[in-house]
Amino acid sequence: MTAFVSALDLFSIGIGPSSSHTVGPMRAARAFAEQLARGGAIDRVTRITCSLYGSLGATGLGHGTPDAVVAGLAGLKPDDCDPDQVRGAWSRLGSEGGTVHIAARHPITMTQSDLTLEPRTRLPGHPNAMTLQAWGDDDALPLAEETYYSVGGGFIRREGDAAQEAEALRHPLPYDTADELLALCEEHGVSFCDIARSNEVAVHGEEGIDAGLDAIWAAMAECVEHGLATEGTLPGGLGVKRRAPEVRRRLEEYDRDAAHTAGLRDTSTEWLHAFALAVNEENAAGGRVVTAPTNGAAGIIPAVGHYYLRFVPGADREGIRRYLLTAAAIASLVKKNASISGAEGGCQAEVGSACAMAAGALCAVLGGTPRQIENAAEIAMEHHLGLTCDPVAGLVQVPCIERNAIASSTAVSAARLALHGDGTHLVSLDTVIETMRQTGLDMMTKYKETSEGGLAVNVIEC
Repeated sequence: MTAFVSALDLFSIGIGPSSSHTVGPMRAARAFAEQLARGGAIDRVTRITCSLYGSLGATGLGHGTPDAVVAGLAGLKPDDCDPDQVRGAWSRLGSEGGTVHIAARHPITMTQSDLTLEPRTRLPGHPNAMTLQAWGDDDALPLAEETYYSVGGGFIRREGDAAQEAEALRHPLPYDTADELLALCEEHGVSFCDIARSNEVAVHGEEGIDAGLDAIWAAMAECVEHGLATEGTLPGGLGVKRRAPEVRRRLEEYDRDAAHTAGLRDTSTEWLHAFALAVNEENAAGGRVVTAPTNGAAGIIPAVGHYYLRFVPGADREGIRRYLLTAAAIASLVKKNASISGAEGGCQAEVGSACAMAAGALCAVLGGTPRQIENAAEIAMEHHLGLTCDPVAGLVQVPCIERNAIASSTAVSAARLALHGDGTHLVSLDTVIETMRQTGLDMMTKYKETSEGGLAVNVIEC
């Protein structure tokens, strides 16, 4: 199957705090509820249970996974639901139970104990696994049972499903590796975004892909705006204060003074940090975010995109479309040949991938050649190899929020550095992606989104 994944799938509008632990489980639970409705068994269901395995069991509470499962069973979709309907959906059930309308139609009573956390049990398909069972009056056998894997970026896979090949047949310019993508660019005299656009148009049409990209960027921009304006302390018990609004106020004041004073410092990097902080604070609060390619790394693509619009002369909406298409083309390579899941590859698979996407995409809109774009993505990924996923208290806050800000700076630096060369370099993007895959396989499980190693066990939660 071709590596190419549509930007409209990679950049999915959802809610925080995690694409793999919140968005994916919500989609899986909703799919299970819809299956019950289609199969005609829903009216016989009296109880539904869910077991969360591996990483979902280890950090599910901090990531709001039980809430997401209950909301998904009730028919809510992460791309258009009210985040307030999801927050607390499980905790509100209590030990006595509460009513949940499965697929928004069939009422059953659920209790908190209907969802169990089993972090020590790891299923072979993926570290993020969950099994849903629907029961009737007879408790001997379930009416229905499905196991789903949340494979990163909000994507889910049902156990036993074959790979989908149909979409690949509709892509006129398929590729599996960066070398193949570069060859297509040279053959047709175009760039990464043009190859991606040709594939997108074959599926969505010209107007469809433009409308989709504009909607994605609008959601990213709204997230940045909301994050820059919202004060307060993030939920979860760590007492992490939102910093983006204060950074914004200071930078606005400084920039006003700079307009009348010569020799003051350039604040573009600090604004870049503020944009990233804004997004990841929104994500940590369970707000509306766009997976890029995950929620834990959601701040990097919008931050670098805002940097482009604010500080690059001539930046425009069409440039943002090229930026998103280029980023999606790079993400497709990582998803196909390694992973974008922190539970599978550590944070190198999330923040490292997002940094590579943003670096290559910024290089593209700054006028880089295909080989310079590939070089920028490689530089960014190379310097995130081995990065662990060790969220303190299982929350996507420490070190995740700051990590997005720093990676945004790395993306800009990688793009600028690549533009000073001619695209010739020793380590290829394909090589660094394969190295990331191997590093993820070698990485101990406790450093892959289980909160059992690294900062997660060395920071006192208070």
